[in-house]
Amino acid sequence: MLVAFSVSPMGVGESVGAAVAEAVRVVRESGLPNHTDAMFTTIEGEWDEVMDVVKRAVEAAGVGAGRVSLVLKADIRPGVTDGMTSKVATVERHLAGD
Repeated sequence: MLVAFSVSPMGVGESVGAAVAEAVRVVRESGLPNHTDAMFTTIEGEWDEVMDVVKRAVEAAGVGAGRVSLVLKADIRPGVTDGMTSKVATVERHLAGD
């Protein structure tokens, strides 16, 4: 499965970069394929392992906050691996006119 998520602590002021970095650190240390951009972090793996990483990332981002916002989108497609790169490659092929 692929999960794209965004997590942010609430009630800690305007700047949340340090808290978000702690969430991303959890994702990167998980060893699962992942990608972070300006809006979301995407992670790929099996349901239980991905959801465990998301849970731990939310906990990390929420240290010192009384509330955390989580936005999550999942693509659950059994048997598919390397979805993070293969989906982009398909779009690029179409853009190239193939």
